[in-house]
Formats: sequence, C-alpha cells, structure tokens
Amino acid sequence: MPIKNLQKNSKKILVAGAAGFVGSHLCDFLIARGDYVIGIDNLSTGSKKNIAHLLRHPRFKFAKDDVARREGFKTLPYRGNIDEIYHLASPASPAYYQQNPINTWKANTIGTLNLLQLEKKYRAKFLFASTSEVYGDPLQHPQTESYFGNVNPVGIRSCYDESKRAGESLCMDYYRQFNSQIKIVRIFNTYGPRMDKNDGRVVSNFITQALANEPITIYGTGRQTRSFQYVDDLIGGLIKMMASPKSFVGPVNIGNPGEFTVLELAKKIIKFTGSKSSIIYKPLPQDDPNQRKPDIALAKQVLNWQSKINLEVGLKSTIEYFKRNA
Repeated sequence: MPIKNLQKNSKKILVAGAAGFVGSHLCDFLIARGDYVIGIDNLSTGSKKNIAHLLRHPRFKFAKDDVARREGFKTLPYRGNIDEIYHLASPASPAYYQQNPINTWKANTIGTLNLLQLEKKYRAKFLFASTSEVYGDPLQHPQTESYFGNVNPVGIRSCYDESKRAGESLCMDYYRQFNSQIKIVRIFNTYGPRMDKNDGRVVSNFITQALANEPITIYGTGRQTRSFQYVDDLIGGLIKMMASPKSFVGPVNIGNPGEFTVLELAKKIIKFTGSKSSIIYKPLPQDDPNQRKPDIALAKQVLNWQSKINLEVGLKSTIEYFKRNA
C-alpha cells in the first residue's frame, strides 16, 4: 500500500531485517527523524515484538517476506520511489547462522542481489551491513579496512564470513558496473536492548546465566579479546555512513576500539547483576577468533564518528532490559 500524506522533504527508506535486534533500533531512529520506513523481515531470527510499537505508526509499513527468494521478494508494502536501502537481513550470531547455513548464504548473496536490483531500479543509496567476521581470526591487530583477513573458507563459520565477503564483492561490482550508490560498513560486536537471550552471543549468554545465578560458560581460556559496541553507537555510525558523500563507498569499520578479554566481561556482568554465578570453562569452538579490535581511524576522519558509550553504561542498560523481559 502507498504511504499517505508524505512530507516533501522526508525520505522513503527500506530496511531489510527490520525486526531484528539492530534493524528495529534503526527503524526507531528513522521514524523519530521523520522518515517513512518500509520494513521487510522473514522473522527467522528477528521478532515482531521488536517492532510492535511501530506497526500502527502512519510512517511505517511492514511485510513478512524473504529478500533471498530466488524470484525476488514479492510483498513490498509500498508503491513509490525509495531513497535509501539498508540491508541488514542476515542471521548475525553463530548459533543462528550455523543453524541453517544455506539460508545464511542466501541472505547475503541472493538477498543482496535482489536488493541491489531494487537499488538500481530506484537509484537509491544502498548500505550493506557487513561484519568484522570478514577478518576471520586476524593476523593483524587492530584490524584496518585494508586488511584482507584470515578466513577459513571451509569451516563452520564460513557460511557467514564468506557470504558477507561475497556480499561486499557484489556491492562493489554494482558500484563499478552501474555506478550504484554503495556504502559498506563492517560491524564489530554489538550489544544492547532487544538482543535475543537465545542468540548465543557472549553478552546475552553471560547476562542470562548471571541473572539466573547459573554458572557462566567461557569457551577457551577467556583470554581471547573482543571490542563491544553499544547499539546506539552503531546506529549513529550507520546513519553517518549513509549520509556520507557518494565518493565514499567504504568499507569502513564501525565498532568500539575498547578491548576486553572474555573473562573480564564475565566478571563485569557478575558484578553489575549481583550474581552468585561461578565461571566454568569449555573448549573453544572451531575458528573462533582470538582477537578482535577495530581500527576506526577512517570512520573518525571521513564520518566524524566514534563510539561514545562505554562498556559499563551499555552493560547496565542491557542488563535492565533482560531483567524486564526475563
């Protein structure tokens, strides 16, 4: 259906993966800014509860559909021009993207192609949400955008790592061949409200276990490091990247360069929850990276962006969300 009473200067924006953890926060920001949002999600890992507050909003339209249909998705709930497309439609946690690896591949290859064809039709700006996983288990630390990565192409994580790399490549081919307005961001570990407690990510796992006073499970020694970015910072980075000059395609790292060991994270969550949880150790999964830290010099220089929310503030907010939704 067409969106009624469009304001002259408002943008019409398609968000693929609108009901996901990150996608729903992005929709909130765009609606609050005054834009008109068309949301698509197959709800395989996203949830309608994340966008329940938007479903009756006059500037939000949603359709349950899969952008990776071979014949193209069918139920775009909007007729008219589209100004921007955000492609966030992919499982993003190991537990989910390994659960159905073929569908993960499809989301980042066929889904990307389908959305790029839509971009070509409308001459819209197109942002592809790639991932720090394209760096694999990095041999360069911190990771810069010029680093090609150390990825196992036949490992259990390759359905995500390599399909995101393929998605980046496809975007660049559209940029070169059709002069498409492409933006590529590489997202580092992100956490915050609306995370799925069953998604298998380290932050959600630890908070869920701590609130239940269950043993916190660390895989490996706990000395492996991650850089944790609060979701509000990520949304700010996505918005600034989309607004950047056409000549700036990326890829660009969007992440918090603060680096913590997994053991440090566990201890902070135990402290902030007042939990009685102990810590237990299990073997490290295959191809799990030992270090992960973004170099964000390019984002600072071109986008005037850097993360602002420290881990303590972000964790406390996330813990409160998990308590309310226990």
